[in-house]
Amino acid sequence: MTGCSLWISTGDHRNNDINSNNNGLWGFSNEREHDLALMVSDFLENNGGSGGADSWCSSDSESGFSDLIHLADKIPYHKHSVCQYDLDLLSVVHSLVLSMAETDLHFVSSGPCNASCIRYHLVKLLRLSGYDAALCVSRWQRCGKVPGGDHEYIDVVNYNNGSSERLIIDIDFRSHFEIARAVDSYYQILNSLPVVYVGSLARLKQLLQLMVEAARSSLKQNSMPFPPWRSLAYLQAKWQSPYQRQIAPIEHDIIGGNVSSCHKQCKGHLRRLQPSLQSELEAERLLKPINIDNTRRLKHDRARRSSFRAL
Repeated sequence: MTGCSLWISTGDHRNNDINSNNNGLWGFSNEREHDLALMVSDFLENNGGSGGADSWCSSDSESGFSDLIHLADKIPYHKHSVCQYDLDLLSVVHSLVLSMAETDLHFVSSGPCNASCIRYHLVKLLRLSGYDAALCVSRWQRCGKVPGGDHEYIDVVNYNNGSSERLIIDIDFRSHFEIARAVDSYYQILNSLPVVYVGSLARLKQLLQLMVEAARSSLKQNSMPFPPWRSLAYLQAKWQSPYQRQIAPIEHDIIGGNVSSCHKQCKGHLRRLQPSLQSELEAERLLKPINIDNTRRLKHDRARRSSFRAL
């Protein structure tokens, strides 16, 4: 990766804002998709047959299962922040997403908009709730084996005592880690990830590292090569590349306020998103007493060890 400029610092976010003009913002998606499609085609042509007949297997090997269980145990430690601001924002985002209706969406492109409608409406609701939220579009060039691409997500800037921190909101988080012919334990890890990611870039990077290890282990068990678009560099590029912030689409880009046949993708995404999020929240409520007991037990064990050391 030497000499590749994929990342930017999280300095002055306001310099990236676009409030009145978004020329060029939407024009690069087809180019990047073509770039990735060519790389996928080339990769499959050169490596696709290397797995042999056994590559269709989806059950865990004994050693692979052990590796993935070890990774699965780490997910809960990085899933939720201990910072109160982050926890409050997470709760607000969950409530706002679950309150959305299809008629709330204002479409911002003439074709399928890949859930941009949902993101823009969430940005609007967050700003009405007092948050400095914006829709971000990141873009990066192909560098070596890392494909070029672009990605759309939301950020919220938290200003505190003269400093600021970006918190990332990704409403389709699990989809970034879906792989072909995954072993059973990989699906368990995938489903343990948050449906909607809300948190810092640092915590996001920890989850990305875990999922790259898990994907590598799953693919290895099926004798499948590890593709460059599953690499940590490619995943990090989605949220850490140069980006532009936009609070709202400009007026001539808004199609209308009702769900149209051109936006079945957004309509379907919202219908999948809300039940998935609701199921996740219900599961966490059921596990909450267990988590509280485990926390108490850990605190008690630490206290006992401290007392023994004092003796």
